[in-house]
Amino acid sequence: MADSVSTPGASTLVLDDHAIADDLVTLRDCLRWATSEFHLAGLTYSHGTDSAWDEAVALVLGALHLPWDVDPGVQAARLLPIERQRIVALVRARISSRQPLPYLLGEAFFAGLTFAVDERVLIPRSPIAELIEDGFSAWFPEEPPARILDLCTGSGCIGIATAHYLQTAEVDLSDISEDALAVARANITRHDVGRRVRAVSSDVFAGLEGQRYDLIVSNPPYVDARDLATMPAEFRHEPSLALGAGKDGLDIVRRILREARQHLSDHGVLVVEVGNSDHHLEAAFPEVPFMWLDFERGGQGVFALTAEELDAHAASFS
Repeated sequence: MADSVSTPGASTLVLDDHAIADDLVTLRDCLRWATSEFHLAGLTYSHGTDSAWDEAVALVLGALHLPWDVDPGVQAARLLPIERQRIVALVRARISSRQPLPYLLGEAFFAGLTFAVDERVLIPRSPIAELIEDGFSAWFPEEPPARILDLCTGSGCIGIATAHYLQTAEVDLSDISEDALAVARANITRHDVGRRVRAVSSDVFAGLEGQRYDLIVSNPPYVDARDLATMPAEFRHEPSLALGAGKDGLDIVRRILREARQHLSDHGVLVVEVGNSDHHLEAAFPEVPFMWLDFERGGQGVFALTAEELDAHAASFS
């Protein structure tokens, strides 16, 4: 692959990727070039970054296996030829395939931790990370929840991160996708939480008979048919099973609301992300007092209901 560069009064200069890599001496050079390429390509940024610059930073640091909070002074570091070539190849792949960057790198950050990801699972990006980092203290200010369910777990990021921050909790990760559960189990091993975290095959609650939890957290499929049909190319690399949920995006959420109380302790809490389908949920259940949560780092469409509230509105959900 090559870049063409035109200058007034001169013939077109064609640069192949090896020549470009040779010219990108420092980490800062790579950041500047990648940012320019991403701007020109018109990429979509919704998988952990929100601009061409942030995407370039994530790609370059990921390619070099550097932490996201590395000292900015590292930008002046000179890179080895093989490092520059790796960065150029990743930039080209990001642009040509429209694959989200975490798939190309094989990992994503969530709640301050890294998780293995590939096209079998959604890329972690839920605002629920803020609740996890805070230990869900709004509902459990004195004693943390003892048993927790991460429903529709995907990569396992929500449940595993919760186990990391709440080190006395036992956590179940459940999903209908065996492919997703394989990734979740790899992440259980990665974070060495196997003594307190297990992965369970379950179609919503169908495989969890008799199990009760103090906290159920879910980032289920919730994309409505219209949004699913108009998603940018980057999102089409993610598993459709984990995205679409019927015309209004609430097919799975309705089941969760109908069945969750059977699996919650009497003082338990249900936390569910519905994203842009929040207005559909309000329209479907106008009498239910959903508590919509605010997040310092952005994000919307996450509600909480207590076991008591689920009891009070059981007729609406059935």
